Amino acid sequence: MNATYNPYVFILILGLAALAFALTPLALAWVWARIYSPNKPGQEKNATYECGLESKGDAWILFKSEYYLYAMIFLIFDVETIFLLPFAVSFTGLGVGAFLSLVVFLFLLVSGLVWAWMKGLLTWR
Repeated sequence: MNATYNPYVFILILGLAALAFALTPLALAWVWARIYSPNKPGQEKNATYECGLESKGDAWILFKSEYYLYAMIFLIFDVETIFLLPFAVSFTGLGVGAFLSLVVFLFLLVSGLVWAWMKGLLTWR
């Protein structure tokens, strides 16, 4: 008997196992909730509840977008400066190509910082 071996069968088995691993806890939680959780809807159960107090007013509060913009700019420049660490550690063993890529990277970093400064994004109002 000559059986042909398909290399994708192993990937299919692993995919099915991953799917079962993800869906089995969800199915068990759903069955548990259907059997053991009572269904008693009412005014108290359907009310909005937060910290033991009745909610007052609208949940939509306007925040200034400058806070988010300032935080995003900080994160961008903070993460980009972390990328300078490998260049700093191996600076003496780098070739010309790595040095040029470092110069381009620093140029982009500084030009982004100058752009944000010129737009007034770094001034706290």
